[in-house]
Amino acid sequence: MTSLSVIIPTFNEIDSIEDALKSVKFAHEIIVIDSFSNDGTKEKVLEYGCKLVERKFDNFSNQKNHAITYATCDWILFMDADERVSEKLKIEILSEIEKTHHSGFMLSFPHYYMNRFLYHKVDKVLRLVKNKNVAFTGDVHEKLHIDGSIGSLKNFMIHYTYKSLFHSLKKKDSYAWFQANTSYKKGKKATYFHLIFKPLYRFFSSYILKRGFLDGIPGLALASINAYGVFSRYVKIILIEKGLK
Repeated sequence: MTSLSVIIPTFNEIDSIEDALKSVKFAHEIIVIDSFSNDGTKEKVLEYGCKLVERKFDNFSNQKNHAITYATCDWILFMDADERVSEKLKIEILSEIEKTHHSGFMLSFPHYYMNRFLYHKVDKVLRLVKNKNVAFTGDVHEKLHIDGSIGSLKNFMIHYTYKSLFHSLKKKDSYAWFQANTSYKKGKKATYFHLIFKPLYRFFSSYILKRGFLDGIPGLALASINAYGVFSRYVKIILIEKGLK
């Protein structure tokens, strides 16, 4: 029988980690790579009998690559604490890893916003892979690399992207600071082009190219917040450059 490891990075995820763990209890092992949570997350993980690995966070790729060294199964599923494997996706995962010729699978993630799933705002991400020559690169937008062909699963991963408008803005702002610091260390500068055209393109991409307009007001709101996140990132680079952080 083909075995499956699940890797979940965490930091203070007590409000969501239990449901995430319940949704992948079918896996042969669950590895939680934690950045020294202090809200009860670690205790909850141990309560469920998972492997708990603690590591100081430096970037997303290094964190996940460290966790991979603890995985002992044939396949690895990477997920976040605010994600859930549905029953249909569980069945599909277990079926595919037994018979496939692929080395990995893309999973679909509809965004959850304003109490509904936005099925026209769907990200496809490589998350299910054979445990062989697996590695992440990139500090912020980490990319998963594998050897071999990649397929796509049909069923959605449930992703509670944003709990509320305040949560979405706070999440974008926090992420923008991380991106800005990483970009500044690499010597990247912010220009008027970045401040004006980059946010406009992100809105256009989210609302028009990815058909966010079909999701009504939530689609419009999410496209606007995505544009704000891009604008915020470049403003923060300027603040760092001027020593105003």
